[in-house]
Amino acid sequence: MSDRRTSARWAVPLVTAAAVSYAGNAAFGAAVATGAIDNGRIRWVHHALYVMTASLTTAGIAACAVERRTAGFALLSALGPLAALPYAGGQLRRHATVAGSAAPSYVTALVLAWRSR
Repeated sequence: MSDRRTSARWAVPLVTAAAVSYAGNAAFGAAVATGAIDNGRIRWVHHALYVMTASLTTAGIAACAVERRTAGFALLSALGPLAALPYAGGQLRRHATVAGSAAPSYVTALVLAWRSR
């Protein structure tokens, strides 16, 4: 059996990419909510960032499972809010609450991934 330190390491970069994507999407959403950005013609950007975040999160969970890293469990808890987000609607308070509830999962996953590096 190969040691995870010598095998291909995808978990840490994917967990990091998922967290950065989440933070970017949250920042874009906050900028739209405060009026700093008018997304009337570029609404697709927020949706594309959401799809990218969900995809990277799923890939990060899979990589953590293959490499047997605990960071995957933290990312796993982010899937609930990500799955519920399209049904939260566009009402600002509800949308921000559901989206923000995933933040601790990403922070914990980053800490666990980088600590075990």
